[in-house]
Amino acid sequence: MAQHKSAAKRARQSTRKNLVNTARKSNVRTGEKTLLKAIKDKDIKTAKSLLTDYMSKMMKAAQKGAFSKQTASRKIARLSAQVQKFVSSK
Repeated sequence: MAQHKSAAKRARQSTRKNLVNTARKSNVRTGEKTLLKAIKDKDIKTAKSLLTDYMSKMMKAAQKGAFSKQTASRKIARLSAQVQKFVSSK
């Protein structure tokens, strides 16, 4: 248990921030899974719309500190390449 008021406040803030970051990460990962499923099912229209949603969620999470910006851009680039490969083959 925290001995000082400032340490107790920092512990409360840390707990709250952890919950928010966990929710953000979960939301992003769910979006990634649905996008990968759309790519696997070869659903072009859905994959394109899910990619834009995923990019938005991921960059927002990176901006807020849930993911590093390098991780976000790497994942976005890889998924974009998969979607583009799929679209160009049709």
